[in-house]
Amino acid sequence: MKISDNIKRIFAIGLILVLSACDSYLDVNENPNNPQDAPISGLMINSVYESAYNVFRVGDITSNYVQYLASPNPASSSDTMDPVSNNTTWFRLYNVMTDLVVLIDKAEEQGAGHYQGAAQVLMALNLGMGVDIFGDMPYSEGFNFETVTPVYDSDESLYTVILNYLDQGIANLQGPTTSSLGDDDFLYAGDIDKWIAFAYTLKARYMVHVKDLPSYDADELLNAVDNGFASNDANAQLSFFEQSINPWSDVARDNANLVLGGWISEQFIEALDGTTYTTVDPRLPLMVGATDDGEYIGTVNGAGRGNAPEQGARSTLIEDQYYTGQTSPVLISTFSELKFIEAEAAFEGDKPRAYQAYLDGIAAHMQMLEVAQEDIDAYLASPEVSMGEGAFTIDDIFKEKWVAMFLHPETWNDARRYDYQYENMTLPANLNPDLNGQYIRRLPYPDNEVSRNGGNVPSVTLLDRIFWDVE
Repeated sequence: MKISDNIKRIFAIGLILVLSACDSYLDVNENPNNPQDAPISGLMINSVYESAYNVFRVGDITSNYVQYLASPNPASSSDTMDPVSNNTTWFRLYNVMTDLVVLIDKAEEQGAGHYQGAAQVLMALNLGMGVDIFGDMPYSEGFNFETVTPVYDSDESLYTVILNYLDQGIANLQGPTTSSLGDDDFLYAGDIDKWIAFAYTLKARYMVHVKDLPSYDADELLNAVDNGFASNDANAQLSFFEQSINPWSDVARDNANLVLGGWISEQFIEALDGTTYTTVDPRLPLMVGATDDGEYIGTVNGAGRGNAPEQGARSTLIEDQYYTGQTSPVLISTFSELKFIEAEAAFEGDKPRAYQAYLDGIAAHMQMLEVAQEDIDAYLASPEVSMGEGAFTIDDIFKEKWVAMFLHPETWNDARRYDYQYENMTLPANLNPDLNGQYIRRLPYPDNEVSRNGGNVPSVTLLDRIFWDVE
């Protein structure tokens, strides 16, 4: 949605009120949120903004693992799946979750049910992102400011917490409220129906993660799908403005100024340019840049740019495309994602529904990118894309969802569930030898957390799996 001048003023005020929020759950002498002074409106502004930014922060890490991006430098840690301490991402997740705990409590005290419900949905989002990349995390003792060494709750138990937050959020959004969301709501400007659809869409996301576990219930998941997004108009996304530009635009701009980042993996280029699949995908020129010669050439993960040192000799993120415009939205959750979740959930029990949802997911993403209708029709007419229900496989769902979720951290969850079985995806060159020729399965715990809470930090390797990542 377009950000009005009024919202910009509110945003600035909200940042003044809230950006001094707590540094982490470890600062126990004083709660810097100062909840007596921070109004729920200011907390809401900052929480939405930081939640969306966390989607970028996690996506910036995982986009190399799923081979959207590749480092131009050989044997770069991000590319080769080396252990990297993601202190900032951990800090930011806890920073916004602490604000959300305060917002939930204050909204409940004031009878502001809609604020409480929206905050619970955002809490589920941020906690879910944290659990999906780190596994066990401090929660039960993480936000009470009574200990500098909080215990870690298991990843599986935290999924129950996540789904409970979503159920409680839906109930509060459907109930009475003393205060209504409005211009302080950067996602939906107070449209409660869209918030409820967003909550159900997230519920479907987290339920599909456990598809290989006994607790999985396909009917319950499809019920969430039925109550989720009905079109791209409901997408959960944060649009930016000139004073606070889209972070992927910042990556593209830095790259144009030779601060290298945002180079495109050869795997992604070849999946869309007719190499891996015979059908050329019309989305390619709308998602990434061409070389100076007008070609789309990817960088091999782990190998770097080789004999092509010039900035224009490989495809990169470039400014002013859908994902990289200064005011482009950061996508939190989309209708297209939901259709692919529906396709996966319905595949075993209702293949016609699954096949139609798969096609609808492709069309929704293309429409979001404003692909010309004739190009959409031509792509969908390809036998490689519209193969018919009989030939339709789960591989087709994961492939098209991988394209449609470009730069989004959810793809790493898919890749691990799918065991990285994307067509022609190979391990990066110069792979971290500690991985023993296998793909990374989780992030290491941040160095700061190990040094401050080492007695409680679980001992894990990069090959240890999150509970839903079943072998």
